[in-house]
Amino acid sequence: MSRIALARYLTEALQQGRLADAELARLIETVADICVSISHDVAQGALSGVLGEAGTGNVQGEQQKKLDVIANDRLLEGCEWTGLLAGMGSEEMDEPYPIKAEYPQGKYLLMFDPLDGSSNIDVNISVGTIFSILKKQGDAPLREADFLQPGTSQVAAGYVLYGPQTMLVLSFGHGVVGFTLDAGSGRFVLTHPEIKVPTATKEFAINMSNQRHWETPVQRWVSEMLAGSTGPRGKDFNMRWVASMVGEVHRILMRGGVFSYPRDAREPGKAGKLRLMYEANPMSFLIEQAGGAATNGRQRILDIQPEQLHQRVAVFLGSKDEVETVTGYHG
Repeated sequence: MSRIALARYLTEALQQGRLADAELARLIETVADICVSISHDVAQGALSGVLGEAGTGNVQGEQQKKLDVIANDRLLEGCEWTGLLAGMGSEEMDEPYPIKAEYPQGKYLLMFDPLDGSSNIDVNISVGTIFSILKKQGDAPLREADFLQPGTSQVAAGYVLYGPQTMLVLSFGHGVVGFTLDAGSGRFVLTHPEIKVPTATKEFAINMSNQRHWETPVQRWVSEMLAGSTGPRGKDFNMRWVASMVGEVHRILMRGGVFSYPRDAREPGKAGKLRLMYEANPMSFLIEQAGGAATNGRQRILDIQPEQLHQRVAVFLGSKDEVETVTGYHG
């Protein structure tokens, strides 16, 4: 059986007209290569002294881990000189990152969460890098407004999961594919040529410790699932929670399920916990491309017009039947 590496897959997609242009292919390859080095950092852990707090905070008011900072720097330094980008945005930076004047300018914008699930780093549970690619409109100098495009404008999105195997899961608008890192060659090899999310599920992921803060529709939805086969849903559900969106979404893409992080009463001025641009949009793009659905409880996530770079949003995504159920309860 022929082993198809990422470079060959992207080249063939370009030849078949499924990928926009060679620059996008090179950008995806560049991000993947950088993630191989991040994977090595994660795998080394305490052996390289990269565990623990960095002693700094991000724009979200969260304490950064050392690997948050390392992964962020690797992505910035590895992408800025390529001539493929007009700018970058990161969960770990207050402002957009313009490409320095000494480097050639490109037409794409790269958004990323350099290390999602970083609270799990020190306990050796899966974390990952999430990325989203947009096309810059016009030739004016870079502004924050250039990034504020709805999720439907993404030309590609994906993540790299640093787990028992390092995997790249990717979509550029023609379905979802998965690649596994071959440690011997350092290349991502196609292992999941067509990822689909089952329409129905009996598995859900939510942080139950926040239950007392949820809105009424979410309380109803979860209580019905917990009631099992004797309740109104007439079937038993399993619950999962690993506190890493990458891990949760990967499980859903592999076997189905639904992931939710609803808004709650602890911070009523915020629409949710997760970031629209770095987390919800790229993951929703992948889920929809795999046949699932993603909403904030009231509307499709990919249709939301962003107003801020670090905007937050409620998230319900995964198997279509369950997402439609909880969205209907909000309606």
